[in-house]
Amino acid sequence: MLDFKKLEKADLHRHLDGSLRPSTMIELGRKFNVDIPDDFHFSPNMTLEKALSFFVTSLKLLQEKNELIRVAKEIVEDAKNDNVTALEVRFGPHLHQQKNLRLEEIIDSVLEGLNGEAGLILCGLYGDDPNLLETYVNFAKTRGGIVAIDLAGGPSPTQKFRLEDYAKAYSMAKEIGLGRTVHASEGRDPKEIVTAVSVLHAQRLGHATTLLQSSEAIDLVLENNVTVESCPTSNWQCGVVQDLAHHPLPQWLDKGINVCVNTDNTYFSNITLSEEYMNAMDMPGMTESKILSCLNQGFQAAFNMR
Repeated sequence: MLDFKKLEKADLHRHLDGSLRPSTMIELGRKFNVDIPDDFHFSPNMTLEKALSFFVTSLKLLQEKNELIRVAKEIVEDAKNDNVTALEVRFGPHLHQQKNLRLEEIIDSVLEGLNGEAGLILCGLYGDDPNLLETYVNFAKTRGGIVAIDLAGGPSPTQKFRLEDYAKAYSMAKEIGLGRTVHASEGRDPKEIVTAVSVLHAQRLGHATTLLQSSEAIDLVLENNVTVESCPTSNWQCGVVQDLAHHPLPQWLDKGINVCVNTDNTYFSNITLSEEYMNAMDMPGMTESKILSCLNQGFQAAFNMR
């Protein structure tokens, strides 16, 4: 039996504001007079919208430079303790401006905390002005620790901008060799995958749980050697898969799709990467060779420091 705690692992999809230490969450809650419920974790089959609402609370704790530095540093330390030897941390800097910090101050604080030991992915949110993503690409030109851009959250009918509207930012990223990933089809129409790959030049896809519903999406992912950043526990908790036994991860691997396993949010999902791999190993149809391919793909798909 594989001992996942001892195996070196890569976590390429870990959100800063969802991966605080429990003790840090409590301490900062007291410091900033923010109420932290006793069991402030995702629960099975809650909606994605409900899960996203949790970040309103954690973001209140991360509006000053010292806290951003501290949490980034602790995430690196926690990853090392779980034998994660390749780590990428993502966050939306514009969400940390409640106390009027400049974007560059926020980004540089997180980079200071990561200390070159993890890559940083800058996220826009579905519905954000595409100019924001372009700004993040420009920041990456002068900061080698920024390894990629991402579009996180999910679309809604009230949003002004569509997925296609971020094409310029992603083209800019491609031109300078910056990594490109997109939260796509997290329980939604697989057309998002088609757009992300064919229009945004995505090299990786976050979640992509409905991938198997579209032969066009499958073909594009295979033809372009795209990697799916799978976060099974989060998918179950957010209600985009019925349970872990029905997660498509083994079926993706059967089709030759590149997949890596990730935590998404270590605090909110109450999970380590070792535990995530143990859960994946228990899925029907999973084999040791398949799980080892996921481990290997995590390293293969990591974005290079620039």
